[in-house]
This record gives sequence, structure tokens and C-alpha cells, in this order.
Amino acid sequence: MKAVSVFPGSREVKVIEQKEPGISQPDQVLLRILDVGICGTDWEICTFEYGTPPPGDDYLVIGHESLAEVVATGSAVERFQPGDLVIPSVRRPCPHPGCLACRSGHQDYCYTGDFTERGIKEAHGYMTEYVVDHERYLNLVPPGLREFAVLAEPLTVAEKALAQVSWMMRQRPPWLDPATPAEERGRGLSALVLGVGPVGLLGAMVMATAGFTTYVYSRELPPSPRIDLVTAIGATYVSSQATTLADLAKQVGNIDLVYEAAGHSHFALEALGWLGTNGIFVLTGVPGVQAFTESDSARRMRDMVLKNQILLGTVNAGPDDFASALRDLELFRQRWPEAVQTLIAGRYPPEQAPELILGRQKGIKTVIAFDSSSG
Repeated sequence: MKAVSVFPGSREVKVIEQKEPGISQPDQVLLRILDVGICGTDWEICTFEYGTPPPGDDYLVIGHESLAEVVATGSAVERFQPGDLVIPSVRRPCPHPGCLACRSGHQDYCYTGDFTERGIKEAHGYMTEYVVDHERYLNLVPPGLREFAVLAEPLTVAEKALAQVSWMMRQRPPWLDPATPAEERGRGLSALVLGVGPVGLLGAMVMATAGFTTYVYSRELPPSPRIDLVTAIGATYVSSQATTLADLAKQVGNIDLVYEAAGHSHFALEALGWLGTNGIFVLTGVPGVQAFTESDSARRMRDMVLKNQILLGTVNAGPDDFASALRDLELFRQRWPEAVQTLIAGRYPPEQAPELILGRQKGIKTVIAFDSSSG
């Protein structure tokens, strides 16, 4: 079967042939991969910034944003049957008995750093035709979400962030009226999203759905399908080439939440300076090596103390976040059907994956399709 793989030793990215896997344990599920999304992490792995093959292999099968169909199940599997659609999670727990996070099923909070991640760190990923995985790492997808379910994994980034923010909001008296319904947790508050990549746009959709008055800030200038999507969901797009953060802050007023999805440290530090009183700043981007920049660290520290601000980093996601992502994808589909259609730029065969990953991305989310019937 075909598998899109990276060879760090020889610095190659290519499609290889490998043996089809089979079920060997009673809790395993054999999956036929349908769709795999391409993201910035794949580009970084394929440009050899990081990415670690499994022990004993000189290559890593990439791909972690996936949608699959159940083909067969082990004798102990209870939640799935052939024909079900599933989204696999990415991270697998570390082996250390003392890691409370991993031992309680929250490996996205692993203390040791010795976790593995499929398609990223010491475990093969999903950009191949068939995969075997354990039942506990799979999330059931409603059949009606077949076309868009591949977006669930990147959407979990925003879902995990908002879940943490919501918990903190309810503990901080100035933030939220206790009578506010959970689905309107952002009512009366402002959210600023930095970046118009898939994680940023999906984050903006989550914030808008939660009732935040949502602004999206990036370098992009119109005409752009990304800007059109921001407008379609009722958010406000502002280009950094036309408006400074200082002017944007005057326009917004108190910025209650900043959701950073640009992966650029200079941009994030500048935006942190405009976070409002009692505000929460969420970091989701993982910047590569960037040029040194000066920052007024004393002012940043003073503001965070005197304005009761919170700085939050978030990575990977757990089962609750996948469940929230699938619920919200259905809500997006009902609320903004035309906008959701524009999220996926196109589906392409696996033979084109290397050039698509290393080339300039077209549209918002490019998908590698192993199911030819998906178009």
C-alpha cells in the first residue's frame, strides 16, 4: 500500500510501498484512511525541522489530521463496527507510571515529554491507505459530517483552548454572569484571533459561535477567500498592513481574549501588549527559529500583574475536545453552509502529497484523499 514518508537521514520526502497492517490485539481496529489534511507541522517535518521515525525505522509516515472508515475490529472492541467513520487522536501516552496525566487518559497534558505522536514523533502517521489503531484513541464521526470531518483535529486546538478559557471565566467574577448559557459563554466579550490559517479561521468560528464579538487580524489583503470566510461568519477582518494593533485596540475597546494562531513570536508579543484588563491570551502557534526582537518585558510583566491577565499555552487535545469539535462542525455546517464549503481547498491523490506539502498552499485546507469516490 502507498504511504507518504519522510526520510530524515537522506532528507527525502516520497511515496513508498509498504505492507498492509493487520489486527494483532483484541482492542485494535483496522482503518481504511479516507482523508488526511496537510498542515504547517507536515511542512516543518518535510523540511527536516523536526519529526522522528519510530525506533528501528529510517522513515516516518506523516499525516495526523485524518478521517478513516472502520474495516474490521478486534474481539474486544465494543464501540465501533465496520462502516463507521472515525477520527483518530494524535498523541499516545508516555510509559512512566508516575505521569498522572497519561495514566488518567489526558496524554495531551503529559508531564514527562516521553509521549509519542502519530505522524510526528516516534510513531507512523495516517497518510497511508490502511492503519491499525486502538479503540480508545478513536472518535466516532456522524455520517453527515463525511465531507468536513477531516477538519476536526485542527479544530480541537480551539476547542481545548476555549474549554480552559471557559473554566477560568467562570472563576473570575468580572468575566461572566453565572446565568449565561454555556453556548453563549462569550456574550458581551471581545475576542481577537491572530492569523488566517486553518487553526485561526476555525478558532474564529468557535469564538463567533460562542457569542464573542470576534475580530481577525493578519497580513492578508482582499480579495481573499479567507477574508470572505471571516465576513461570512459575522466576524470583522482587519489587515495589519492597513491598521496598527494600537488602532485596532481603540476600535475594539477592552480585548477580553486573544487567540494566537500565527506562530510568529514578534506578532504575538506585540499583541500581548494590547490585551485588556482581566484578559486571557492563548498561544497555539509553535514558532520556528526567528530573528531576535526587542520587547519591553518590564511593561508586559507590569500589565499582566496590574490587569489580572492570564497567558495560556495549549497543544494537542483529548477526547472531550474531539467530541466538541465534531459537535461544532455540525453547527458550522448548519449555520454557515457556504462558508464551510470554502474551508477545504481541494482533494488530491497521495502521489501529489510531497509537492503539495512543500509548495505554496492553495486555498485554506488541502486534503490528501485515499478514497477516490470523494473527488
